[in-house]
Amino acid sequence: MENWRTHAACREEDPDLFFPIGTSGPAVVQAAEAKAVCRTCPVQAQCLEWALENGQDSGVWGGLAEDERRALKRRNRRRTKNSAG
Repeated sequence: MENWRTHAACREEDPDLFFPIGTSGPAVVQAAEAKAVCRTCPVQAQCLEWALENGQDSGVWGGLAEDERRALKRRNRRRTKNSAG
């Protein structure tokens, strides 16, 4: 597939929107605004996959914030571990 980023809804947004500083107050509002952009994005799944595969630990990617991606990784590891043994 061609570069998914060319189709990203966030292309025209300020990149700082997707990198809130902190986990309370204005940062929560900022993350929610970033996620709203992600919900309209035709390449949201590809973005999330890229972030997970490339260890993108900060910011909102594919509609998920840092803590949400960490939780997703943990669930996937547990699922893989449980199905393997």
